[in-house]
Amino acid sequence: MRKLLNEELDRLTTKDFKESQKTPLTIVLDNVRSLNNIGSVFRSADAYRVEKIYLCGITAQPPHKDIRKTALGATETIEWEYVEDTIDVIHKLNDAGYTTCAIEQAERSQNLFNFSLQKGQKTAIVLGNEVKGVQQEVVDACKEVIELDQYGTKHSLNISVCAGIVIYDVFNKISLLRN
Repeated sequence: MRKLLNEELDRLTTKDFKESQKTPLTIVLDNVRSLNNIGSVFRSADAYRVEKIYLCGITAQPPHKDIRKTALGATETIEWEYVEDTIDVIHKLNDAGYTTCAIEQAERSQNLFNFSLQKGQKTAIVLGNEVKGVQQEVVDACKEVIELDQYGTKHSLNISVCAGIVIYDVFNKISLLRN
């Protein structure tokens, strides 16, 4: 089996990407410390045409060389906005009809596998700080709490890995509803 060359991958130009239909999915980064994690989230968001990323609290903003290193240009394609207070973003998204979902281990959380969407539903996922997770007041303000089941000795995933899993899963659920 032959690997495809980059020019065979039918990649969108930045202009075509910006004009393309986006996945009704927004990402909120709540006090994410690692610039490499931020860049990786941008890159995963680009892969699945996420509509927007909100960078909140201490989360760094492009342009920055360490974000650029892992984003590989995705900061130029994905719409993003900095908002100091995460809770303001959650209230804004709730008011706009989004289903806001904290990705967190919490009482009465639901497993990502069981999380279902309705046709036309707009979803926002909130990913938190690498050590402290999503702030409790943000968890409280979200409409849902989603957890990724884990079976090893560590009960946490790197935020960029977690983001990739959740983005991929939500994208596929949305795609099934479109068909």
